Amino acid sequence: MKRNNVVLLIPHCKNLDGLCTSLSSIDKNECLDVLIIDDGSNIDFDENKIRTFFFGKGFVFFQYLKENSGIEIALNNGLEFILNKKYTYTARLDCGDLCVKDRFKTQETYLDLNKDISLVGTNVDFLDTNGNLVYTLIVPEKDELIRKKMFINAMHIHPTIMFRNSILEVIGCYPIEYIAAEDYAFFFNVINSFKVANINEVLVKCEINPNGISTLLRKKQAKN
Repeated sequence: MKRNNVVLLIPHCKNLDGLCTSLSSIDKNECLDVLIIDDGSNIDFDENKIRTFFFGKGFVFFQYLKENSGIEIALNNGLEFILNKKYTYTARLDCGDLCVKDRFKTQETYLDLNKDISLVGTNVDFLDTNGNLVYTLIVPEKDELIRKKMFINAMHIHPTIMFRNSILEVIGCYPIEYIAAEDYAFFFNVINSFKVANINEVLVKCEINPNGISTLLRKKQAKN
């Protein structure tokens, strides 16, 4: 099998149902590998059974943290693995979120054709826990407008992004001092050195989970 340029990074903690749902949403024609970081779940599960939910053209890898250390540490452990494997691009997805159509091919092609762009996201459909559409978030496409609006709110939705791994040589991995806001801090570090963009398509569907980090830690996120 030809080596893939893209690896999908998924942190996981005691959400096997969400993990399998996310994996099964990846189209069979997508060419990418998947790295699942188990953030101290300490639950037994069959790796090979989990792999059966992935229909894409690539491999599924697992890494395990001995204890729950938080998403920032989990993501950074994943990036160490990814850099050692020398992938070109890293994409993100959270357990329970869904990929639409040829999401990864679309983003990989965009980055291949736009050498000046180092990180690209997409629009998002936000769903309730029953899978019903709550609203569609349209994010700005161009670097200039993204930069202007970043001081109001994040202009990339974390589970939608794909970025060039070469940027990590400049900015490092995810900041660990901004609890529950590691993505926002990461985006600021990226735009300080590189151009970014969004694709004007809904390529990811995200679940609004009342027990998710964004809901439970909203005040800490805002403070950070």
